[in-house]
Amino acid sequence: MFSNLLEPLPLFFLLGLLAGFLKSDLRLPKEIYDIISTYLLLAIGIKGGTQLAKIGVGSVLLPAFMTLLIGIITPIIAFAIVRAIGKMSRPDAAALAAHYGSVSAVTFAVIQSYLDSRNISYEGYMAVLLILLEIPAIIIGIGLARYKKAGAAHESVFSKDMLHEVFLNRGVYLLLGGLCVGMIAGAKIAPLKLVFTDAFPGILAFFLLEMGIVASQRLNEFRNAGIFLVLFALTMPLISASIAAVLGTFAGLSLGGTAVLITMAASASYIAATAAVRIAVPEANPTYYVTTALGITFPFNIALGLSLYVWMAETAHYYLR
Repeated sequence: MFSNLLEPLPLFFLLGLLAGFLKSDLRLPKEIYDIISTYLLLAIGIKGGTQLAKIGVGSVLLPAFMTLLIGIITPIIAFAIVRAIGKMSRPDAAALAAHYGSVSAVTFAVIQSYLDSRNISYEGYMAVLLILLEIPAIIIGIGLARYKKAGAAHESVFSKDMLHEVFLNRGVYLLLGGLCVGMIAGAKIAPLKLVFTDAFPGILAFFLLEMGIVASQRLNEFRNAGIFLVLFALTMPLISASIAAVLGTFAGLSLGGTAVLITMAASASYIAATAAVRIAVPEANPTYYVTTALGITFPFNIALGLSLYVWMAETAHYYLR
């Protein structure tokens, strides 16, 4: 498991983490960071779209259903744990549920590169499942936070601004846009392979360097998160991963595809979910949900989780097939 730390991508993340701890002035300019994040999301969508154009939508129906099921089950479990064991407020519990039921596109990109480096194949349409996993948990989490208050005030649970942020935020829009471009262009996207495929791991390395620096700043907030949230941020990914291991295997995904689905389920959103929650649940404390998702779960998944999730996929395939 720890051998994963010697892989190039985790090493770039650890390099950024160390820079943050040592208070280095290393940072990517905001403009560069925005360009790189835009590129990564667009490239992920295009890759999924081109593969979907090859195989057709029918091949994705069962995996898509199982993915939606994961996106519904995991936020409900997360909410129940935070409320029953953590004794946290409804808004804070719902915000955490939205983040841990949703998905990190960066973690998704890293597991794909990790599998590619080991010549482990996976279904090309996994980006479709990424999009499907992104949205349900955000909607459920916000609904859990707002439904009592909205009912008492005779207001709608979901505001126009919140729905706009969920479905048209930058991350979802780029993923959907890239998916559509890939589906429509199909094989014609080949001339752009150098940019959107070959250059992907190198650009991802720069992004992970920056994410290491950002994560180091969040790690300093452990004292505010409390021991419960630290334990939650480490155990909830394992619960979600276990659910995904079973459902991914039953969905007929390959070993690599199951590993990608497990990793997606185990990740926590810190972009789309954070933006939506800040609009819809302003009373939730950002220190809790941002620190746990970005400061604890993300480093755990990048440094140690990848090989663990591949092992879980192997185990599920061995016993359930």
